[in-house]
Amino acid sequence: MKPGAEERQNQGGTDMTSSGKGKGIMPTRREVLAVGAAGGALLAAPWIARPAFAQDGPIKIGFPVPLTGPYGSEAQEQARCAQIAVDEFNAAGGLDGRMAELLVRDDKLKSGEAATRTLELIEKDGADFICGSLSASVQLAVNTVCAERGKIYNSISQSDAINEAEHFSKYTFHEALNPHMTAGAVGHHVFPDSGKKLAFLIADYAYGHEMARGFKVAGEQYGIEVVAEVTHPLASKDFSTFLPQIQAANPDVLCLCNFGFDQLNSLKQATSFGMKNQMKMVAPALLYNQRRAGGASIYSGVVGGTNYYWKLEDEIASAKAFNDSYREQNDGAPPSDYGAYGYAGVGVLLDAVKQAGSTDADAVIAALEALKYDKYKGEQYYRACDHQSVQSVFIIESKDEADMENEYDVFRIVATAKADEGALRSCGELGHA
Repeated sequence: MKPGAEERQNQGGTDMTSSGKGKGIMPTRREVLAVGAAGGALLAAPWIARPAFAQDGPIKIGFPVPLTGPYGSEAQEQARCAQIAVDEFNAAGGLDGRMAELLVRDDKLKSGEAATRTLELIEKDGADFICGSLSASVQLAVNTVCAERGKIYNSISQSDAINEAEHFSKYTFHEALNPHMTAGAVGHHVFPDSGKKLAFLIADYAYGHEMARGFKVAGEQYGIEVVAEVTHPLASKDFSTFLPQIQAANPDVLCLCNFGFDQLNSLKQATSFGMKNQMKMVAPALLYNQRRAGGASIYSGVVGGTNYYWKLEDEIASAKAFNDSYREQNDGAPPSDYGAYGYAGVGVLLDAVKQAGSTDADAVIAALEALKYDKYKGEQYYRACDHQSVQSVFIIESKDEADMENEYDVFRIVATAKADEGALRSCGELGHA
C-alpha cells in the first residue's frame, strides 16, 4: 500500500451518518457491555469453536480501525505504520522464528461494528493481541470484548475513560496520549498569554467533551472564563450555524475540540468568517494529515498539541529510524502523528513478546509493565495502576507558506511537555485502589 501524498490526505470520505451521537462525556460500562453484545450473536455462528490455536504458528495482531469515514486518513496511516513494526519484527527473526502477522479490519467508527470485528479477530482468526481503534467511545467496546476473552488490547486513540477503574482490566493498555494530558499541555502553554475568555467548539461525543474538560481543568489556575460552549455532530460539513454563536460571545481563544475532517472543515469555515482576526485558534490534537490537506493559509497561526512530528528526527535517533523506514515505503514522505501511534502500539507489543519469550497473556503483561521503551519519540513507560503510556506532549504551531522548507514542513515545535506522571490524573482520581 503506497499511495502518494495527495491520495493519503483524501482517503476516507465524509459520508458517515451514524456513531458518536450520544450525549454526555462517556457511556457507562453497562452501555458498553450492551454494545459488545451487539456482536454476541456471533457466538452461535458455526465458526465459533474456540479452537486451541498452535503456539508455534504466526503471532497474530488484530487491528480494527475506521478505514472508511471521517477519520479514514488517520486510520490508513496507522495501518501502514503498524505494518512497518511487524516487518521489522519479522526481519529480526521474530520470536525464535515465529513471524508476526497484522490483521487489519474496518470498524467503520462504530462501536457495534468494532465489537463484531474484534470478536471475529479473536474467535475466528485466532488473534493473539488486539491493537487499534480511533475513537474514544469505540475503543471501550473493543476493550470490553478483549477483557472478557483474556486478550491484551493496546489502544492507539485518545481517551480518558479507558484508564478509569470502571473500564480498566489487566489486559488494557493505552499507548496514545489521553485528552487530560493533551489539552492540559496545550492549555498551560496558551492560557497565560492569550486572554481569559474561552470558547469551545466541541464534537458531540466522548473525544470532544473530554478535550474540553482537559482545557477547563488546565485553565483553573489562570482564571479562564468560558463564554461559549457549542457542540456539533460528528462528521459535520456545515458549521455556519455553530460559528456565529462563538463570534457573538467574543472570546479571546477558541478551542476546536474535534478531529479529522471535522477539524479541517470547521477551521476552514472559521477562517472564511474572519474569526482568526478576532480570537486565537487552538486545536488540542493538531493533525498533520489535515494540515497538509487544508493548506498553510487555513491553518496559519493555529497552535495545538501532538504526540509526534517528523522533525523530531533532528534530535531523536528513534524518530530518524522510524521516519527512514516509512520514507522507504512511501516515496520519501514522512509519517504522521497518528501513524506513529500505530507503529508504537504494535511495536511495543512485539517487543514485550520477545522479552517474555512467549505470547502467553500474563507473561506479556508482565513484560509490558516492566518496559522502558523508545520506539519513535524518546523514552516511554506504562504507569502501573492504569497502563497509561507516560510520554511527552509536543506543542506545535502551523507554519506559513513562506516559512516551509518543503511540502512536509508544516509545523514548528514551540515547546515540549516532558514525560511526567504529574501530568496525568492520579490513580485515586481514576478509581484505582
